[in-house]
Amino acid sequence: MTVPVLTFFNNKGGVGKTSLVYHVAWMLSEMRKRVVVVDLDPQTNLTTAFLDENRLAEIWLHDCKEKPNTIYRAVRPLTRVGDLLNPKTESINHNLWLIPGDVALSEFEEPLAECWIKTMGSGDELYRSFRIVTAFWQVAQKVAEFQNADLIIADIGPNLGALNRSVLVASDYIIIPLAADIYSLQGLTNLGPTLTRWKQDWKKRVENWQNPSFDIPNGNMRPIGYICQQHAVRNNKPVQAYDKWLNKIPDEYRNSILRSKDQPTHLKPDKDPLCLATIKHYRSLVPMAQEQRKPIFHLTTADGAIGSHYNAVQAAYADFEKLTKKILKKIQFS
Repeated sequence: MTVPVLTFFNNKGGVGKTSLVYHVAWMLSEMRKRVVVVDLDPQTNLTTAFLDENRLAEIWLHDCKEKPNTIYRAVRPLTRVGDLLNPKTESINHNLWLIPGDVALSEFEEPLAECWIKTMGSGDELYRSFRIVTAFWQVAQKVAEFQNADLIIADIGPNLGALNRSVLVASDYIIIPLAADIYSLQGLTNLGPTLTRWKQDWKKRVENWQNPSFDIPNGNMRPIGYICQQHAVRNNKPVQAYDKWLNKIPDEYRNSILRSKDQPTHLKPDKDPLCLATIKHYRSLVPMAQEQRKPIFHLTTADGAIGSHYNAVQAAYADFEKLTKKILKKIQFS
């Protein structure tokens, strides 16, 4: 039995995706869910959120380059004559583990693109092609099985390249973070058809390899909702410019992502069952949390969270707790 994979994705950057992954993973661990987080964005922002510079230097600079202590080093042997290595993970707490990212991960794009085509071939080439295309999933499943994890969460970059395609077709659930702006709205129109095509393409590939030599993902790719990140608020409400675009998201999500032919709902996000949350930006808390290497809802008065900052910390905990419970309900976790 495989462990389900949840991926946060938008092909537009600047929507708070990595911050959401970080905080949801922490909150899941608070709720006693065992979680493996995989940093599959070559920018490695998620890894730097979890680990301090000293640890990063040990992993990236001082450790042996052949040691599988990043996701890339665990899959790199496939590009030569070897097979996947068991990755070394970072224990964040007793319920949370990180497979660190690697700036060299972008070098895996070309083999992924080449092997994607070859998975529609035949004969002996299918083994190696599927092994490479599903490499990230294979590695994450190994770690999840070893740690007896309940869930794998993947963070990927904002693009529609071969690397992200290999992650998304191996995802059981997808959450789309959005900003309340015209760019996110336009991004949905590009993202929806691409996800549909990738799901169909993967189904053809699975059918093409009728007797696989190892487990491969089934390509569920089920969108379970979207999250809106507020970048400007006044009296706890989005300012007018953001409100305009925010209210267009529910119908565009249905049209582009769910490919719905229904009439417009004219729902606002706060009334939309497909909107998992509208998260405040918590601007003043972000640098404080980054410096302490902890989620914003774990900040204390010793960290400088006093007065209005302390109240914002409490509000952040409530926001992320509510969001995470919704996610668990959507993926039918007890």
